[in-house]
Amino acid sequence: MIVGKVIGNVWATRKEDGLSGMKLMVVRRLDACTNEELDSLVAVDFIGAGIGDRVLVTTGSSARNAGAISDAPVDATIVGIIDEVEVQEGM
Repeated sequence: MIVGKVIGNVWATRKEDGLSGMKLMVVRRLDACTNEELDSLVAVDFIGAGIGDRVLVTTGSSARNAGAISDAPVDATIVGIIDEVEVQEGM
C-alpha cells in the first residue's frame, strides 16, 4: 500500500466505459518516515477523499477488488483517509 496526499482531480469527458461514474484523484506518494514527496499517480476514489487529504492507496489487482470493479481498467484505489502516521525513529 501507498501513503499519499491528494493533490488534484482528473476530469475526462471521454474515457473507457468501465470508468464511468468513478471519481479520479491525483495522489502524490509520500515517504511514510520523512514525508518527502515522491511521484504521483491517478487513483479511483470511492470513500470521498478531498484535495489535501492524506490517503492510503492500494494498487494492482487489490485496487480492483477494493471497489468491486473487476471489469474496469483500474490499478490504484484510495482505500482510506489517514488521521495519523506513527513511525518509530531509528527503525
